[in-house]
Amino acid sequence: MPERSESDSRKLLRRLRDMLSVPGKGQDRLDRITHLIADSMKTEVCSIYLFRDPETLELCATQGLRKESVHKTRMKLGEGLVGRVARTGQPVNTADAPGEKGFRYMPETGEEIYSSFLGVPIQRVGEKLGVLVVQSKIARQFSEDDIYALDVVAMVLAEMNELGAFVGDDGAMRAPHKQPEVFRGSSGQEGAAEGRVWLHEPRVVITNPVADDPLTEIERIRHAVGELRVSIDDLLAAEQLDKEQKQVLDAYRMFAHSRGWLRRMEEDIMRGLSAEAAVEKEQSAARARMEQVPDQYLRERLQDLDDLSNRLLRILTGQGQDTGAEMPDNPVLVARNIGPAELLDYGRKLKGVVLDEGSVGSHAAVVARALAIPLVINAGRVVAEALNGDHILVDGDQGIVHLRPEETIARAFRDKIAMQAEAQKRYASLRSLPTTTLCGTTISLHMNAGLMADLPSLESSGAEGVGLFRTELQFLIRSKMPQRAELARLYARVMDAAHGKRVAFRTLDIGSDKVLPYIKAPEEPNPAMGWRALRVGLDKPGVLRMQVQALIRAAAGRPLTVMFPLVTELAEFQTARAHVMREIHREKSLGHPVPDRIEIGAMLETPSLVYAPRAFFELTDFISVGGNDLKQFFFAADRENELVRRRYDTLNLSFLSFLEQIVARCAETGTHLSFCGEDAGRPVEALALVAIGFRTLSMRPASVGPVKALLRRVNLEGARAVIERARIEGAETVRPALMDWLATQGPV
Repeated sequence: MPERSESDSRKLLRRLRDMLSVPGKGQDRLDRITHLIADSMKTEVCSIYLFRDPETLELCATQGLRKESVHKTRMKLGEGLVGRVARTGQPVNTADAPGEKGFRYMPETGEEIYSSFLGVPIQRVGEKLGVLVVQSKIARQFSEDDIYALDVVAMVLAEMNELGAFVGDDGAMRAPHKQPEVFRGSSGQEGAAEGRVWLHEPRVVITNPVADDPLTEIERIRHAVGELRVSIDDLLAAEQLDKEQKQVLDAYRMFAHSRGWLRRMEEDIMRGLSAEAAVEKEQSAARARMEQVPDQYLRERLQDLDDLSNRLLRILTGQGQDTGAEMPDNPVLVARNIGPAELLDYGRKLKGVVLDEGSVGSHAAVVARALAIPLVINAGRVVAEALNGDHILVDGDQGIVHLRPEETIARAFRDKIAMQAEAQKRYASLRSLPTTTLCGTTISLHMNAGLMADLPSLESSGAEGVGLFRTELQFLIRSKMPQRAELARLYARVMDAAHGKRVAFRTLDIGSDKVLPYIKAPEEPNPAMGWRALRVGLDKPGVLRMQVQALIRAAAGRPLTVMFPLVTELAEFQTARAHVMREIHREKSLGHPVPDRIEIGAMLETPSLVYAPRAFFELTDFISVGGNDLKQFFFAADRENELVRRRYDTLNLSFLSFLEQIVARCAETGTHLSFCGEDAGRPVEALALVAIGFRTLSMRPASVGPVKALLRRVNLEGARAVIERARIEGAETVRPALMDWLATQGPV
């Protein structure tokens, strides 16, 4: 690029930095910036549009348009050329703005006399703040150098906003990280928590976006990239790396050694940015591209580049993971995403967890449920907005997060927590009482578990046993296959902690959203209906055999209950059962103790198994309905898809009728039946399940009390009559009728 262009760019940024260093109100600074940019780029107009809410842009400062339109002109995201820039995160450059598709005429601005238009997004690491625009009367296409220069200036504006340079009560940008914010995500684990933010990855703050000496900055970034390359090579040289970790590090090394990556950052530095600002500009560009790419593989590669930029920023700024900050007494973990092992490292000290991303079936959600920690997923840009120590309220029931809440909100939230605590006291008084309804029917309530940390809840919750122990968590938190002896010790401790109560161990349930780094996962268009659960065990009999051996040795002569996940037909169950019987015979022949009683059951999670031959129901010792997956397959609604997972009601009469068929088939053969899943732990849903014939339910420990309290105060004949009446009346769901009936049954 021409030396003059480089000098002009640096000169503009220096003038911008010097101007921002002068004390002044936010609006005055914005006004001066528009004048400075218009003058430097030799255009009649420069305007700054900022987001007032996630969907609305507002003209906040201008040089050249009518001053009375400032803070009056607004447009929706995607509306007009400015809205297009904001929506796509890409520049719009045209010599004939009025003739451009999507142009919106704003008569109050007087912009109809300007032909040329160049708009670039103001964004910081994926967070969109607004749009920077220049316009001129002469019809001309702005050059690549012009676009580049304006893009660099926009990036500096975003950085200065992060430092609070435009704060004021005069209509300028509001102070970052100061105002109350509400994030509406999805519930990953129910419960409510109040605490202080603890960021899993502390924010990197750039205080010097503009630099005077580009050669010094280039030397800094080359040295930092060199240090980054060495650190990655050292990690790759480590002996204990699983295949997935090695693939990630290989991708990191590829980007770290990319000449194009370093060249682009050096060009930004020659334009006047500091080394840190150049890295963040490249990172923002990667985030913007990531939003536009539908291909999952390419998105993952851009994610690698994003992570690599964070590593490089920490080297340049010296702001490592350990910032010296102390974890607060009531920490709420805030992260973009987090793995199960990392979440387990925090353990029960966390009051809650909030994630930018995640899913209801993710490893983090499974661990959060096991630890009974309220979890909100898909909370948008909470990581970008939160700071360590910020006051935060987590409503896991509704999937809502209040960051820096107003006192009225905090008081109402504390009232909710107090009411829940009071209810828990009432539930605790029922702990030793049977779950017997008013009509004399006794229901058996069990709990779900997956960690040793869950087992103390067996006593405190009042559960009669463990209806589901998820064995896959011990595989997910490791970087290599666990050893048989290691698993046997763990399973033995689980049985010891249960003190003779029944524990149903579900064999390895991986695949779909649960991927082991040391077992190659195939590329599948629909993983939920692909190579997963028992299908993996049957195809890899060595893994299934090792786990069964560990369970038999853990039992050491005690009763053992094993169940297989996602059984779809009789032949699969026969083969899996034969594995268990063969291993018992083998252990016995070796002189090892074998279980004094063995139960081998199946999880019914696919509609096909409902129609299995009678021989299946006669062969299996018990059936546990896996409600989460069965509902997913029944309604053809992916429970990981937020667009559809809440669309269908468990109390839909077609689904209840289907469940009644399962009850009837098990009754014919005397096969023990239970219902396991989130719905079992919801009192109204639990009532409907019991009313149609289920006598055993398995749920998270915290749900045992509420379900028991409701069932003990109702007559199942009355609930059954409500369901039958709704069916006769042609209702789609029984929920409204059941809720109305419950309202007449008196207080809990």
